[in-house]
Amino acid sequence: MGSMKVEDVLHMVGGVGKTSYTNNSRLQKVGLIKARPSLEENLRDLYSTQLPQCVKIAELGSSSGPNALTVLSNIITVTEMCYRHKNHPAPDLKVFLNDLPGNDFNMIFRSLPSCFRDLEEKKGRNLGACFISGTPGSFYGRLFPKNFLHFVHSSYSIHWLSEVPKGLVGNNEAEAMKSNICVTKGVPLITKAYQEQFGDDFTLFLRSRAEEIVSGGRMVLTIKGSTEAEDNMWDFQLLGMTLMDMVAEGLIAEEKFRKFYIPFHAPTAEDVRKLIEAEGSFTLCRVETFTVNWDVQAEQPTLDLHTKAKFMAGTYRAVAEPLLISDFGESIVEELFNRFVRRIEKEMAMKKYEYLNLVISMTRKK
Repeated sequence: MGSMKVEDVLHMVGGVGKTSYTNNSRLQKVGLIKARPSLEENLRDLYSTQLPQCVKIAELGSSSGPNALTVLSNIITVTEMCYRHKNHPAPDLKVFLNDLPGNDFNMIFRSLPSCFRDLEEKKGRNLGACFISGTPGSFYGRLFPKNFLHFVHSSYSIHWLSEVPKGLVGNNEAEAMKSNICVTKGVPLITKAYQEQFGDDFTLFLRSRAEEIVSGGRMVLTIKGSTEAEDNMWDFQLLGMTLMDMVAEGLIAEEKFRKFYIPFHAPTAEDVRKLIEAEGSFTLCRVETFTVNWDVQAEQPTLDLHTKAKFMAGTYRAVAEPLLISDFGESIVEELFNRFVRRIEKEMAMKKYEYLNLVISMTRKK
């Protein structure tokens, strides 16, 4: 994106419509399921050393779909089990759902009653009280009081940057070399800018959480990862190539394309390790990796490539549409994603793509 602030524009498509994040977030749900063992292990480790009467939990980047409630259900279940095994009454839970102000928080809140009914049916009425509230604001800064939180979780959020990497927009050299909307092989100036922006943002994120998390508190983050600096953005590169086709046909102004960058970076595991060690407030417990096939939304193996491609394009539309509209206007959206479907379909016919994911678990130092 160009000159607008990311926090003013970035949010998933709200509501329950055809293009909403609620109906186009299966890819992220599969990632949650694969990362669940790490979430549960860290909760058990937390409760092995402390059993607060009121456990305070933050879900950062909760978005507007059902995935945040899946995490909430897992946390409540594991907490109840751990306390029961220690013959301790279930604690009160205070859960803070955080995202940027443009997020559709009401979508989550409307889903809470059914979530709790499902839990009661499975676990009975022996669960402790659970109090849930929304906390709008950027997690690249303080959100909570000092020494307040026991557990922090975030899934598919920390790879979003606080801003377009510094020095790219308006940089004649960068614009002359630009061939896409994100990190691209063979353009080291742009790659370096993204790496530095992620480093600055992630360090600020860690410093902010270090103020808020109690000694011995836990944090688990799941983000998109990469094996090397320039191999991490093939999906957004395909979207960028589709935009370039429209520029070539005069449907999008080239000047607007030159100034548009996706504020998203997928780091390597080593990048993350070095940043956590350098910041110094957390003990890194583990960085785990797993992959997810990019057509995971198409559960039925008999589906044709075109239908699978529509699933994938829907995933990216739910995530990127507000950013695209802010720079290019609403009129290009339908044409862009119709073309994107066709491009994905061609790619699927030639190659099988996978997303690399990192699950990062850490403990607040004493």
